[in-house]
Amino acid sequence: MKKRILAAVVALMGLGNLVIAQDAPVDDSSKWQFRLRGIVVTPDESADIEAIGGDVDISTTVVPEFDISYFFDDNWSLELILATAKHDVEAIGTAAGDIDLGHVWLLPPTLTAQYHFTGGNLVPYLGAGPNLTLFYGVDEGPIADDVDYDTAVGFALQGGFDFMLNDKWFLNFDVKKLFLNTTATVNATTALGATVEADVDINPWIFGVGVGIKL
Repeated sequence: MKKRILAAVVALMGLGNLVIAQDAPVDDSSKWQFRLRGIVVTPDESADIEAIGGDVDISTTVVPEFDISYFFDDNWSLELILATAKHDVEAIGTAAGDIDLGHVWLLPPTLTAQYHFTGGNLVPYLGAGPNLTLFYGVDEGPIADDVDYDTAVGFALQGGFDFMLNDKWFLNFDVKKLFLNTTATVNATTALGATVEADVDINPWIFGVGVGIKL
C-alpha cells in the first residue's frame, strides 16, 4: 500500500512539473532589429541672409539609410538612424542675384525613442529624439571662395509602421521630420568683396520605405 501511495505521489509530482513547464512563459522576443531603407530627403528650407537678403534653395535627394533598434520590451525601443546625403545649395533672390553655393554633404545621426503598438502583423510606431548633423565635403561653387556650415544639434519626430511577413522579416514605411538649423558663413570676398553669414533652417521631411529583420 505504501508503495502504491509513493508511486501515485511521484506520478502527481511529475504531472505537476510538466504542467508548470508548459505554462511557464517563454521569452522568445527579439531584442535587436535592423532595417535598410531607401529615403527621400526633402528640405523645408528658409534663410535669413545678412547684408544681401534673399532666401535659400536646398535640393531634394534620394539615398540609402540603415538603422539599428534595441527593444526593451514589446513596446519600447531605441533606434539609431544612420545615413548621409548630398544637397545642392543656392542663395536666391539676393541683392546680388541668385548665387550658386555648390553642394554639401550632411551626416545626421539620429537617436529616437519609439513606442510600438503591438497586436497583429501591422505594427505602427511613434518616435522622437535628438539629432546631431555634421557638414562635410563642401564644394563652394563658382562664386564663393569658401563656405562653412556650423555643426548643428536638432530634434526629430517620427512615425511609421512595420508589416510582418513572418516571425523575422518585415516591410517598413517611415516618415521623419527633422528640426535642423545651421549658420552658413560664405566668404565671397573675390566676387562680392564681403563675407556673408546666413541663419539657415533646413528642417527636412524624410520619407522611407524598406525591409527589416528581427534577431
